[in-house]
Amino acid sequence: MAMEPASTSEPATATAPRILILGDSLSAAYGIDQNDSWVSLLEQRLRAKGLAYRVVNASISGETTAGGRARLARLLAEHRPSLVLLELGANDGLRGFAFGVLRDNLTTMIREARAAGSQVLLAGLRLPPNYGAAYTDGFQAVFREVANAEQVPLIPDFLAGIPEDRALMQADDLHPNTAAQPLILENVWPGLEPLLSGTRVP
Repeated sequence: MAMEPASTSEPATATAPRILILGDSLSAAYGIDQNDSWVSLLEQRLRAKGLAYRVVNASISGETTAGGRARLARLLAEHRPSLVLLELGANDGLRGFAFGVLRDNLTTMIREARAAGSQVLLAGLRLPPNYGAAYTDGFQAVFREVANAEQVPLIPDFLAGIPEDRALMQADDLHPNTAAQPLILENVWPGLEPLLSGTRVP
């Protein structure tokens, strides 16, 4: 997968609280226009609701949980986010990594973010069914287990209702297309909204 640079929205104010999105191609606008991505739609929704947040998108196509773990300390120090949304693990699963690796990396990132004073929202993910029921079920269970163990809110299925509809997927059958981006935001919003402080644009 091609690597894409992280992007940062313009701050609503110089002191606006920040939402750090640490993800892979599902959040890095792979194959679509950046302005059509669910992250851009999130920025638009926050503005429409008068919520003064700066969204920092540190997602990179092809990223694994190990890669995110390696980058997180620098991102926390640089951006000091009030909230971290972790959307990582899909590439671990596609490469058949052991569940223990996924669990350890997610747990470490959650604890590191919390130690830096950030709230954490974890995005649960599913794998394509061709990986077999035992692996796909076990993979999805890791996110629930980590969320329960660390007492963080969980988006049960980041892509709920999308992969089953070919009209919402790109030709590779792995990445959602432009039409799917509003649906991703609707999957994210119920978990994200309760964590927002209600800080309003002046």
